[in-house]
Amino acid sequence: MSSTLIKTNFNFKGQLSKYVGKVREIYNLDNNKLIMVSTDRISAFDFVLPKGIPFKGQILNQIAVRMMNETSDIVPNWLIENPDPNISIGEACIPFKVEMVIRGYLAGHAAREYNKGKRLISGVSLPDGLKENDKLPNPIITPATKADEGHDQDISREEIISNNIVSELDYKIIEQYTFDLYKRGCEIASKQNLILVDTKYEFGKSKTGKILLIDEIHTPDSSRYFYRDGYKERQNMGIPQKQLSKEFVRQWLISNDFQGLDNQNIPKLDQKFITDVSNRYIELYETIMGERFVKPLTKNINSRIIKNLESYLI
Repeated sequence: MSSTLIKTNFNFKGQLSKYVGKVREIYNLDNNKLIMVSTDRISAFDFVLPKGIPFKGQILNQIAVRMMNETSDIVPNWLIENPDPNISIGEACIPFKVEMVIRGYLAGHAAREYNKGKRLISGVSLPDGLKENDKLPNPIITPATKADEGHDQDISREEIISNNIVSELDYKIIEQYTFDLYKRGCEIASKQNLILVDTKYEFGKSKTGKILLIDEIHTPDSSRYFYRDGYKERQNMGIPQKQLSKEFVRQWLISNDFQGLDNQNIPKLDQKFITDVSNRYIELYETIMGERFVKPLTKNINSRIIKNLESYLI
């Protein structure tokens, strides 16, 4: 089994700062560039699990790079180059402190809230009579605050604007970008016989004041996919959908009494679980991308990164 990239400690030319997120590590350079490292860490319920997943970082980064390139004609993004399977380099932006979550189906967090009896999610009203995984009458945006630690929180469009988290003018732009990206994402997914159920986008403002799509896009960590074949039959029979997302990790944790709540302990992650999750991510990659996943020849990810980013390193 390949080694995993759990953390990094690189020193880049002109490095100003380093930010460590749940999964990614971002190095800020003095030439207005960011170097984003996709590690093999995995998070669920806003907690980072104690073991890494082989190939996960590479898989997420390669999917995100492809999807950035396939949507750049409709929404400008931060990406400049992709010198290593785990690395993206792009334009530094000041991120908006909200995640733009868009849903075309009642699934995941929205379904859990709906099944509790809630009909208002992030200020968006949902009709009665929906079943889990039903297609919504129209795609809806249910924003969430972006938390550095702990849980992201649902927030409404009105609260975002009234609390000056994002100006009304900027919000209208990222709102339209979100609808446009989701439409394109659905078209891309359909070519692979998939349904893009829901996803999230993050945006930032560049040094010149331009709003750009940042972070990742249409990956199994940020998105939920269903297989199109059999979708209607499964809904009619009331059985779970066959899906491609990180939801299988969440469901495993739930079955082991963990949902990130107070006084809950993360269950032990044995080697079988780690291998199963890695294999699922490879399946996700091959299905979403429509190509075979090629495992790296070297197991030393740090050495490979150092070689590929030699011109950036001190």
